[in-house]
Amino acid sequence: MNTSVFGLQTKNQKIKMTYKTLLIEKKDQIATLWFNRPDVRNAFNEAMISEIIQAVEEINADEKIRILVLRGKGNAFCAGADLNWMKDVARYSRQQNLDESLNLSLCFYTIYTCKKPTISVVHGASIGGANGLLAACDFAIAETKTIFSLSEVKIGIIPACISPYVIKRVGEYTARELMLTGRRFEGMEAKNHRLVNDAVAEKELNQALKDLTDSLLSSGPNALTMCKKLIQNVSNNWTLKEAYTKTAEMIADIRVSDEGQEGMAAFLEKRKPNWLNE
Repeated sequence: MNTSVFGLQTKNQKIKMTYKTLLIEKKDQIATLWFNRPDVRNAFNEAMISEIIQAVEEINADEKIRILVLRGKGNAFCAGADLNWMKDVARYSRQQNLDESLNLSLCFYTIYTCKKPTISVVHGASIGGANGLLAACDFAIAETKTIFSLSEVKIGIIPACISPYVIKRVGEYTARELMLTGRRFEGMEAKNHRLVNDAVAEKELNQALKDLTDSLLSSGPNALTMCKKLIQNVSNNWTLKEAYTKTAEMIADIRVSDEGQEGMAAFLEKRKPNWLNE
């Protein structure tokens, strides 16, 4: 039996999970994963971290879903780590801390490596580790009044597990400024730093999301998955010499695939490809 590491899928069976800290809405080929702890501004704890991993795996396995959106219920995207959880963590041994932190790293990595395009829609606040959630996504759209802070140094710790994704987004120079100062800044500055792709007024947030999802849905589903894989490999895994051959193999494979053949034929015949008619 071919069972995934999270127990979500077998060779002949898909298992739908039930979540306590999240809500999942699926509509028009888009899955929206809502952080659902509004009473604590969607601050994450051990349970929420594990459920995010499980939810992304579930959505990854759903062939009807083409885009994953991350959002927060209530008045904030995510206020970082839950204070009650941090009280527990403060009493953990080093090994317990390591186990907990590895699960947090897995959460960000699972989002980053999701086969589907991922979008964070950020409002209210994005504090500490919340910035790892949005930075691990392919796209992030923020409301202009959102408060951002990589505030870990203010309480004597460091933004360790989120750093690979934040640094990929903003670069080393800006990461030094934001991570070492831990200062607060708003949506337009987050856009200027490239932490988010766009910052818009609250009333424009849903339209900005729709414009982006419409653009993504007009592209070939497999092409988007393979393009994500291409970017990840070129950025993280391959030397330039390896990319010389591997990139040529990837384009050759996708050109002869059913989707590649359909897309090229539609272009040459000046018609819409079949994935737009589904």
